[in-house]
Amino acid sequence: MFYYVAKTFAVAPAVNGLFRPWVKGLDNIPEDGPAILASNHLSFSDSVFMPVKVPRPVRFLAKKDYFVKRGATGWVTRKFFDITGQIPMDRSGGRASQDSLDAGEKALREGALLGIYPEGTRSPDGRLYRGKLGVARLALRTQVPVIPVAMIGTDKVQPIGKKVPSIRRVGLIIGEPLTFEAYHDNAEDRFAQRAVTDEIMYQIMRLSGQEYVDRYAADVKRRLEAGES
Repeated sequence: MFYYVAKTFAVAPAVNGLFRPWVKGLDNIPEDGPAILASNHLSFSDSVFMPVKVPRPVRFLAKKDYFVKRGATGWVTRKFFDITGQIPMDRSGGRASQDSLDAGEKALREGALLGIYPEGTRSPDGRLYRGKLGVARLALRTQVPVIPVAMIGTDKVQPIGKKVPSIRRVGLIIGEPLTFEAYHDNAEDRFAQRAVTDEIMYQIMRLSGQEYVDRYAADVKRRLEAGES
């Protein structure tokens, strides 16, 4: 109820009025039942624009850092994420990351529309980076469709490091659902997971028009922070 009220009477009117986001392919999202929305990730505001234009509630696998921020702003952020059903994603790897994926799997089995950014972090330069295997694990274990999504122009509205967004128009392109029946019997096979992930990333690239880089965005960010090329 909070999600519906906040979106309908507060967030959506402000976003639609200021940014006038356009959307294509909205009919590719099922009216009910579980599905994964796999999107490129250009800006923090992706997680605002997408839910505003998608009719159904979207539960995101959101960076764990948002759930542990301190101070008044951190408290508001935590409460908002908790109330709207967002799921903390621990990206440190190992058991912690697996627990986060398990929570995402549980949400899908309950019929949720789950939003995930396969790159694992925001693009440092507007290009599309190699997808991590978590999206394939979820898709193959639950056997739900994956819907590729391309956010357009959100990096211009709120690039990394900018807290106050610029007012300009953004877009959202939603592709046709992808199903991976040929891999259902090999859900735990890493080669199958890589093939599925690469297909998802290819479809996102096709929709977004981004240049693809066969490296992990997190690795590129670390090198940039270290002053390496």
